[in-house]
Amino acid sequence: MKHGVRYGTLLRLFVIGVWISLFGALLFRDVFVKSVDLREIQALQQGREESYQGIFFKKERIGYVRNRFVPAGNNTIRMEQDALLHLNILDQVHPVRMRVEASLTEGLLLQSFRFELSSPFYRMIAKGHVQGRDVRFSLTTGKETIEDVVHLKSPPYLSTNQRGYLLKQGLDVGEKIRIPYFDPVSLSGKDTMMEYKGLVKILISGRIQKLHHFVENFSGIRINSWLDEEGNVVKEESPAGFVFIREPEFKAKDIVAKGREILSSVSVPLTGKMPDLSQVKSIRYRLTLPTDGDFVLNKDRQTFENGLLTITKENLPGSDASPCEGPAEALASTPYIQVATVAIVNRARSLVKVAPDAVAKVAALADWVYENIEKRPVLGIPDAVTTLQTRTGDCNEHAALFAALARSVQVPTRVVAGVTFHQGAFFYHAWNEVCLDDTWISLDTTKNQFPADITHIKFVEGETSEQVKIGALLGKLKIEVVGAGAGD
Repeated sequence: MKHGVRYGTLLRLFVIGVWISLFGALLFRDVFVKSVDLREIQALQQGREESYQGIFFKKERIGYVRNRFVPAGNNTIRMEQDALLHLNILDQVHPVRMRVEASLTEGLLLQSFRFELSSPFYRMIAKGHVQGRDVRFSLTTGKETIEDVVHLKSPPYLSTNQRGYLLKQGLDVGEKIRIPYFDPVSLSGKDTMMEYKGLVKILISGRIQKLHHFVENFSGIRINSWLDEEGNVVKEESPAGFVFIREPEFKAKDIVAKGREILSSVSVPLTGKMPDLSQVKSIRYRLTLPTDGDFVLNKDRQTFENGLLTITKENLPGSDASPCEGPAEALASTPYIQVATVAIVNRARSLVKVAPDAVAKVAALADWVYENIEKRPVLGIPDAVTTLQTRTGDCNEHAALFAALARSVQVPTRVVAGVTFHQGAFFYHAWNEVCLDDTWISLDTTKNQFPADITHIKFVEGETSEQVKIGALLGKLKIEVVGAGAGD
């Protein structure tokens, strides 16, 4: 087996993947928005020159965003957004670049788009166009290109970093507005809820300004935005630690040579003593959670009541167990879990051809992923086909690849995320669950556990679009061990 980096470092790197996904979603979440009032074209006409935002983490500038809107002929508008992040990981700077290009009608209807994400050893490109209420796209990661379609409730429009449409609603303090959007990072559609908090005074870059404050509930986390009277976003901040500030170009591009090392702040300290896991069957934790999180903890092997979480380790079923007949989404192919790709299907079939039963099939697939994927960080959006090709990745890549392999042989499989214990602390992590005999059973192909040990605390189920919810936990989650149940 190729261990690559230590598990502690590998587990911490899961948060980097979440940050990149969350950052991309924050940056581009309102690129394809159905605005409730489309009379924004005048504001767009007034602001066609370039504008910039500095990106800050822990009060240090680590990147910038460039926005540009220009006429493109034939009554169309061309939008460009570029973002550069310098992430200090283990005292090495890793540049991450994102770019969106879009063609729009003068009425701000989206016509086509191209999104690119690149980092050391990773690149993905998504391209698409609109047909009615559908966004048809192709996604290229590594050597593989897939095509798919997202169905929206209405034709997608553009809402720029000029959000005058929010001010035009005449909202009173406390009023809310729901906006659907399409996220080009996760290639999925969702709703976001904006609440108007009123006109407030805020200190930004040493200057007191009076701005309109909005709080957005986005994928279960809260984003604060402050807009000037023209609707320009002057400042925006997220629980994950990102802050965007509107600045002149020379300031926005003045990135520090090496910002703060970001992995040092992502572990969750443990209160209480962790028992010998080989001697216990269940464990109880007291959790301190953020009030604005959106997590379902009382499910499957977890029971949550009055702040106490009990996790009971599953028993593996016998040799007569069979895969569940559903749910359909746990067998489906997605843009990043490419179930029907020939390479995935052939690899899975070759691994399970001599397995005598369903449990043995799952074990064979899990063992192969654990033994054959080199455990190294990949700063990007995890996908199964690229991981199979490169044989490299952290926990997210392990989980995506296992899900694709298992689904391709008709074993319902989920990707889940939360935290797990390692050397005195909890770290954010991703693993899998499979459905056998109508029971979901955990497994971790990064740590070679089937079922996963009872330090795996699940907070979310799903891929990138769901995992960004982890951002709400960062710096707020607290865990205390309060008891354990004896083993069999």
